Amino acid sequence: MTSVDLTVRSSPGPNAGPHGVTQWQLSGTDYQPQSALRHRSSVTGTANTRFSAWTPITNKTFNHQLFEERTTLVLHWFDLWTDRQRELFLQALLSQCSNSQLKSCRDWLMQIVPVTRVDFTSVLPRFLSLYVMSFLTPRDLCSAAQVSWHWRVLAEQDCLWSVRCVRRGWFLPYNPGDREYGGWKSHYVSCVSTLDWLTPREAAQTYGTLNMPCSGEREEEEERRRERRIRQTIRERVEEQKRASLKSRPAWRSNSNRPGGIVVSRPQGERLVPGRTRSVQPSPSWLSDRTRRVCLTPDVSLNLTPTLTLEKSQLSSHVMSQTMGDSVNRGGWSTSTSNRPRASPSLSPSPPLLLLLSNRIPAYELVLCGVRVGVVVVLYDHRGTLQALLSQAERALGGQRAQRLGVLAPGGTEEITLLQGCKVTERSVLTPDYREFWEKLCGWVVPPEEGGGVDIFCPLASSARGVLLVQSLSTLTELEVSAPTGMATGCFQNILSEWSCSSGDRAGTGVSGVCASPAQRYVCEGVLQGWSWQTQWLEEALGALRDHLGPQLPRLSLDTRGRVLGQFLWEAVALDHLSVSKEVTVALTEGLTALTTEETRPLEFLSLFLRRWGEKRKDINGGEKRGVEEGEERRGEKTEGGERSSVFLTERGPHRLLSPIPEILQEWRGVVVRELYISECVYVRRLESVKRVYHDPLLSALQSNRAILSSAHINMVLTPVTHLLDINRLFLSELGSRLQQWEADQCVGDVCVKFCSKLRVYTNYLNNYPTALLTIDKCREMNPAFRAFLKRQDRTLETHMLSLQELLLCPVWRMEEYVTLLQALSLHTHSQHSDHTQLPGVLDTLTHYRDFIRKLKRNSEKATRMQETQRQIRGCPNLCEGGRQLITTQDAALLKCPSDDITASLRMYEHVSDVGLFLFNDAVVLTERNVCHRPFTHTHCDTHTFLASVALHSLTLREITDTRYVCHGFVLEGPSRVWVCAIEREEDKERFLCTLRSAIHTAITES
Repeated sequence: MTSVDLTVRSSPGPNAGPHGVTQWQLSGTDYQPQSALRHRSSVTGTANTRFSAWTPITNKTFNHQLFEERTTLVLHWFDLWTDRQRELFLQALLSQCSNSQLKSCRDWLMQIVPVTRVDFTSVLPRFLSLYVMSFLTPRDLCSAAQVSWHWRVLAEQDCLWSVRCVRRGWFLPYNPGDREYGGWKSHYVSCVSTLDWLTPREAAQTYGTLNMPCSGEREEEEERRRERRIRQTIRERVEEQKRASLKSRPAWRSNSNRPGGIVVSRPQGERLVPGRTRSVQPSPSWLSDRTRRVCLTPDVSLNLTPTLTLEKSQLSSHVMSQTMGDSVNRGGWSTSTSNRPRASPSLSPSPPLLLLLSNRIPAYELVLCGVRVGVVVVLYDHRGTLQALLSQAERALGGQRAQRLGVLAPGGTEEITLLQGCKVTERSVLTPDYREFWEKLCGWVVPPEEGGGVDIFCPLASSARGVLLVQSLSTLTELEVSAPTGMATGCFQNILSEWSCSSGDRAGTGVSGVCASPAQRYVCEGVLQGWSWQTQWLEEALGALRDHLGPQLPRLSLDTRGRVLGQFLWEAVALDHLSVSKEVTVALTEGLTALTTEETRPLEFLSLFLRRWGEKRKDINGGEKRGVEEGEERRGEKTEGGERSSVFLTERGPHRLLSPIPEILQEWRGVVVRELYISECVYVRRLESVKRVYHDPLLSALQSNRAILSSAHINMVLTPVTHLLDINRLFLSELGSRLQQWEADQCVGDVCVKFCSKLRVYTNYLNNYPTALLTIDKCREMNPAFRAFLKRQDRTLETHMLSLQELLLCPVWRMEEYVTLLQALSLHTHSQHSDHTQLPGVLDTLTHYRDFIRKLKRNSEKATRMQETQRQIRGCPNLCEGGRQLITTQDAALLKCPSDDITASLRMYEHVSDVGLFLFNDAVVLTERNVCHRPFTHTHCDTHTFLASVALHSLTLREITDTRYVCHGFVLEGPSRVWVCAIEREEDKERFLCTLRSAIHTAITES
């Protein structure tokens, strides 16, 4: 500034022009002409102040003016400087500023230049910062803790690390204090540091990889593909031959049916005329071995056919005296069946009726209930494909032909909605897919000469396009197609109207037989009428049931079948102790090897192979068998029947299949004790499965630092079961020792008394049972490893096809069985027996435990009911408190009287709204009930909104006498409000008021 001031003070020369540098600089400073200076001097009373540093302090106007002039000069100089000079100037200027001035500069700079990179933890709230850090991995959290002390405090919070520990089953052995943090992180680090880990190469060598090829599976898949190709080829050729036989039937020849003649297999659908035989025509080479039949005896044929038609004229005019000799060359065998009588053609089963029923039909369950005998129903999925429907129909027929084909599927007057997105119309029926479908499907129906036809339940005969569709189907299938005319109102009532056939006559009046219409051939008349009239209402009701129970019923069905199968295989068959005989293994191996080279029915071929193999082994080992029998006779060990099978299908394993306790007959106490022992064996085996399948693997994983569940959870859920197992094993062993030496005066009361003295373990188990179930559900949701473990172990043969939760329920139902069996034992124990004094005490103890279990069950049901009520009432305060229990509920109408001055018998009440009355053991909750009807349906749903609650001890109940204006009414008077209600039915009113009076009396007594 000094150099600048000196430059400015050097007066310019007299000849300086207007564009001189000095003059240009002065024009932007406080230089003023002489007139202005004289004016300023006159005002301030000073002399020449043009270039002085004097600042007028007292005169604010000149002070401000001078400040602006100098500021303009400094800014002008700032514009002329370079960037380096500007930085030095700003540094020197800021170094002279005070703290308040620096803060002002900072605020001004933050407004002008916003901060783009800032620590988000210092700007965002604490919970948002923790939420952002929750997405980091444990390694990233440890790295973030090294940024600063503030970041370290946030990165070591327990809310970030506790979730990661609990997810892996690592629980902190103590509860951290309120001001303590970092405990969960330290626990996570310690657990991770003690884990045993393998490199990917070591893991692949130990456990293998998912993409590892398996030679056995590859060969098995190739074998299956080859078998499928062979079966598909056979099926296609058989279909071709059927079509050819339907189009061109061979003529009959009048040859006499001589005794001993050869009877060859005839195409299906051809009848054998008595006294005549068909000419033997050579069959194709590929079908030469497959067309041979093995003749069955008449009794076998009768057993295989559910319905038979007996033609008396044929039976009286023709008696079968012909025998058949057929050589079946399979696997080098020669089978002769010439001595077996052939079944009469008149005893052949009548073709069944085939009904295709779509699950899209409303209330199709009722249709299934009314299906007549001899009708094969194919209930198919509406979302399937045409090929799947064909396969399902083929499996249902089982190789036989149908008399008629019925199609009950959604549709209208012009189309048939056979499948989802598959509408059969007069145009689409001629497309290749639909054409092939109808040709194959109707190829399994007998020809029209034998009464074959197609019945379509859609009212196609009521429109021109529908009639064209019927005619197209008749031409395509060469069958008679009938459909209802639709001359009836209602959803499916047109099925009950007259039916029109493709030939033009009425099927409802021209069909011969028992049924008056084609529809009644398939379904009973009463069921069909009820279903057709109430289809829409039934569908809505069943739809609501499917929505509520649909996810539960299939699972319940599967669980029930699994339990039955597990009980049969584990307890009746004892599959775990069963081993297959070596001879049967060899026979099955040879049979399966021979089956790969044959193209026939696998089960039939395998059964014949095993039969021949058994006869062959029996002939070979005949001498050995006789030698063994002679040795047994000398030792006196031969069985009562005198025979002994040479081939055993099964042989016993290391354990016996049956109970070692001998049979006890004609002594009721022994029978009861035996049943107690057998059921105790089943119960102990199930407890052992819990320990073997669940407890031991989880404990081993915990001890090997590969924990699936923490030790606390294992001790809470599974350890009590091991304690029960120890007690019941001892009880079982003592009971078995008594039964081994059973006599009429044998005592088991002391054993039961000893068992009852240890039932405290059952008390702890029953009290902890609800908590154990909640722990399993919580760990299953939060721990993926435990979820996978349960999925792998549940419902296997080792667990008797039960889940862990179902196995934990075994002690509950076992206590019920104890009471039942002990009651029977006490009943059949006479007063002079030694057990008579001990059994009553045992029975009282077990009955007390049974009542305790039932009480726990009732409390659990009440708690669940309270939670459902809490969710049902909108805006309701907390109901699940103070031991509150729901007694009953009732829907009522809320009434209002215009005036109380009118006589009670003449009062008229107005229905204001609908209310719901929820009666608890300490209060009554009134709710406003809203009935919402769903559009396009007959159903409705109720919603409840909280209105008021009144304590029972302050509630007054008063009935209203029934008049012509009000019925079934009563008054609820609270401390501040009165409600007049009415119930629709008198029985409901009496029940609710009786329960309410009892609850009020109980509440007043307790208070």
